[in-house]
Amino acid sequence: CETIGIRRTLAMTSEYTPPKVWVHEKKGDNEFANINAPVSGSRFDKELPVGKHALQLYSYGTPNGAKVTILLEELLAIDVKEAEYDAHVIPISKGDQFSSGFVGVNPNSKIPALVDKSGSKPVNVFESASILVHLAEKFDKFLPKPGTPERIQTFNWLFWAHGSAPFLGGGFGHFYNYADQKQEYPINRYAMETKRQLDVLDKQLANNTYVVGEEYTIADMAIWPWYGNLVLGRLYSAAEFLQVHEYTNVVRWAKMIGGREAVRRGRIVNRTWGEEWEKLAERHSAADIDVVLAKAPQSHKRKEMD
Repeated sequence: CETIGIRRTLAMTSEYTPPKVWVHEKKGDNEFANINAPVSGSRFDKELPVGKHALQLYSYGTPNGAKVTILLEELLAIDVKEAEYDAHVIPISKGDQFSSGFVGVNPNSKIPALVDKSGSKPVNVFESASILVHLAEKFDKFLPKPGTPERIQTFNWLFWAHGSAPFLGGGFGHFYNYADQKQEYPINRYAMETKRQLDVLDKQLANNTYVVGEEYTIADMAIWPWYGNLVLGRLYSAAEFLQVHEYTNVVRWAKMIGGREAVRRGRIVNRTWGEEWEKLAERHSAADIDVVLAKAPQSHKRKEMD
């Protein structure tokens, strides 16, 4: 038809021919594209702030950041007092992840990063999955016992999330939501992969209350901030486009996890956008979260309980 012909003509005229040697060039005013560079290391000197608790988290309220704050809040909810933490915000759109202090903790300049000062020497922990395992093993919570099939399955799904989410975020999310121009090929490519991943998760949850069976684990905490928020309509405004309601088992699970008090608390930490009751740039005590959540109108509280 005529529409398809026009689309193909536009695709052909805008085709990119790679040069023999790639050169980094900043183009346009897309802050998400221009913040990165093909080199690592610090770009400016700045020390990281340090709070009073043994656990110092440096993060931002993205799905990867929320994984860790949800686990920390779950630990505090079951009275693991040693899990008290300071959460310092690292605004990634402003480039704070490239400070000398942050690079000293995570040379890869990605949030979240944790400094555990509870031992004789501080321990730097980076990559969200590594932080989840470190804390789960440290406190012996939300991770099945060594030598059990459930532990292996927890790691299977934890690393499934770690390997799959970049296709959802850096792939689909980037081209559908952040790229300067909407392009059919990458959006179709990553929409297909995102829906395939949702189907994988939906089938796993068809016969399991949680991802790994009847036990709530760090696998759920790793997967929910990405795929749970996606099917709840909180990610990329893509719920209708991806027809997320079709994944009924994921939706059931996402609502269940999202209804947990610790999840409601953890998901707002280091978040700097949204409604006043949905964001808390820095967290240094439980009271900080209490104050923010108290701002929510009754209609919102009833909706979250549904």
